[in-house]
Amino acid sequence: MGLMLFPGDDDVASPDISWSYTGFNMFRAWLAQAEGFTLAEMDGFGGDRRWCSVSTTLVPLLNHPDDDGPDLAPAQCAAMSPRLEAILDQRQPDDSDPVVRRHIEDVSQLITLLRFCVDKDVELIFG
Repeated sequence: MGLMLFPGDDDVASPDISWSYTGFNMFRAWLAQAEGFTLAEMDGFGGDRRWCSVSTTLVPLLNHPDDDGPDLAPAQCAAMSPRLEAILDQRQPDDSDPVVRRHIEDVSQLITLLRFCVDKDVELIFG
């Protein structure tokens, strides 16, 4: 079992991205680290730090239940894309760490998916 993020356009040919639940947690922890905080310290992830104490446009993704909860609106997708692009620009694509390379690939795929949702004006669905 795992998690898939996909646009709410009812088209099976649309882009999507998938992870194992563990892989998605690792990906979010990596993004949180890039944003300057530790995911494990956050409320809902084992810690008691409140989400209102962090300032990032990635909160809708980072603080989202794995495969439940609200879909992300096109406006939320649009707000997250520039920050993900900046994170991608900061990382070297030829990094020798295979985990980092995977996260970089995931960021690139997620950006494509978010742009698609914005362009088609559809929600991003967690399923």
